[in-house]
Amino acid sequence: MPARLNAEKALERHFLETRCKIIEIAANLDRIDRGGGGVDSDPRVARIHAAIKTLLDGGPGRAERCQMLFSLPYEADWQQAVKR
Repeated sequence: MPARLNAEKALERHFLETRCKIIEIAANLDRIDRGGGGVDSDPRVARIHAAIKTLLDGGPGRAERCQMLFSLPYEADWQQAVKR
């Protein structure tokens, strides 16, 4: 397992990629806004906003918390549902 990067090295290594993804997200949100049609009540928009808020809240586990926002709730009988 590779050694963990310190914060400075992690920032150096991932800054450009992170910047690119943030600009891409901003561009996608601009496209949605320009499209009109009022998607404010769409639950996907609410999830996107919640994920951005999660990123801004900071703290450990942001990736997991964002993933959970976009995941379906666990169902114990999922294997039976797949067989149908």
